[in-house]
Amino acid sequence: MPIKIEKKIVDYGVVREEEPEEKVTAQEVEQAAEAKSNVVHMTEKLERPEMLLGSTYKIKTPLSEHALYVTINDVVLNPGTEHELRRPFEIFINSKNMDHFQWIVALTRIISAVFRKGGDVTFLAEELRSVFDPRGGYFKKGGKYMPSLVAEIGDAIECHLRMIGLLKDDTLDEHQKKLVEEKRAQYDSMTRQADGKASSDFPDGAQLCSKCQTKAVIQMDGCMTCLSCGDSKCG
Repeated sequence: MPIKIEKKIVDYGVVREEEPEEKVTAQEVEQAAEAKSNVVHMTEKLERPEMLLGSTYKIKTPLSEHALYVTINDVVLNPGTEHELRRPFEIFINSKNMDHFQWIVALTRIISAVFRKGGDVTFLAEELRSVFDPRGGYFKKGGKYMPSLVAEIGDAIECHLRMIGLLKDDTLDEHQKKLVEEKRAQYDSMTRQADGKASSDFPDGAQLCSKCQTKAVIQMDGCMTCLSCGDSKCG
């Protein structure tokens, strides 16, 4: 049927047949949203038990006359089964020294939140141990270097994670221990011939080991060797 146009034409367009809309179910919408999101949803919310197993580590530094006490409490998952696991749940740090009270409280709350979140929490120890004090660090008993007080807390956390099995213990095997003992005996023999007495824990002129942070690196047979962990620049 012809239509008479009585007004001025200002625009035009092509009319197409409308395609039928596809019906989208609620399940498909939910699956698409989950595929788009990278957030992993836990199926079970873990409540804090009435009793937790804990370990306390004493930290005594030359920076303060008072020691710090780091307590890490663990939760036991699937107790009494073959899948029993012990995982850190919360951390507390206490000391008579109130100089660092504010940031220590903040640090313990953040670390506890990461522990309760679950997953791989071993990165915390490495991150804390890499914090350096601009005023300089210090050597612990045994010659191990600590770059800061925060690093000392990270070292305590790492020791705890090794104790409960979250981190593998990188101690020397029997062959490496034998090699280190031979190197140490050889160096002690050279020292006795030079000054007539044996050396103490590690030689006075030893350098800091970049692997174990212990002042025990000496030069033997033209190669820098650590008497603590066996690390050698010559492989």
